[in-house]
Amino acid sequence: MTTLMEMPEVTECSMDGCGYNHDHDCHAGAVTIGGVPGDAACATFIPLGTKGGLDKVVAHVGACQRVDCVHNEHLECGASAIRVGAGPQDEGHADCLTFQST
Repeated sequence: MTTLMEMPEVTECSMDGCGYNHDHDCHAGAVTIGGVPGDAACATFIPLGTKGGLDKVVAHVGACQRVDCVHNEHLECGASAIRVGAGPQDEGHADCLTFQST
């Protein structure tokens, strides 16, 4: 089992429209990466004007549902850190920009 300190950090979030984004820092306790083939979506993204999350936090990746990513190890992220932002199609949702297809 992975401990919180071993989980990869979310080092950047450029999704200003997310309720957990405070000045490009993710304030969710942990994020989940989901999506479908070709779209590694941040399933924690909430498009609200209301700010949420913890006051002081370094967000981590709690789960990764993208088994087709080279960083996925038993449904957990094995990357050293991830970045979240608008994906290539920028459809108003957040993507894991660290995603690499196997």
